Amino acid sequence: QVQLGESGGGSVQAGGSLRLSCAASGPISFLYTVGWFRQAPGKERDFVSSIRWGASNTYYADSVKGRFTISRDNAKKTVFLHMNSLKPEDTAIYYCAARLGTDLTLDPSRFRYWGQGTQVTVSP
Repeated sequence: QVQLGESGGGSVQAGGSLRLSCAASGPISFLYTVGWFRQAPGKERDFVSSIRWGASNTYYADSVKGRFTISRDNAKKTVFLHMNSLKPEDTAIYYCAARLGTDLTLDPSRFRYWGQGTQVTVSP
């Protein structure tokens, strides 16, 4: 089964940058989509971005368009989330998730495999 592990979270000031990594293991293939979600305290888990494992299709939440970039290194089986111009409202636990399927969905319940999450804190 697919296993995911995030890294790269931390604390930065507003306007700063971070790069999150999601290392995948197991039978992940071009049939999969990998997404990033985030959850702030007391709030629901929200879609941030996704990328198809076997194609260049990428999708972003409106709140992060132009600031975040998702990318993939197939050889290293790793998906990255490059986050620039960070704002305090980006503070959350960021989760990497994977699902079998290539149709676009923002619904976290459709992602079967999840990492443990990594904390991102942006101070004013």
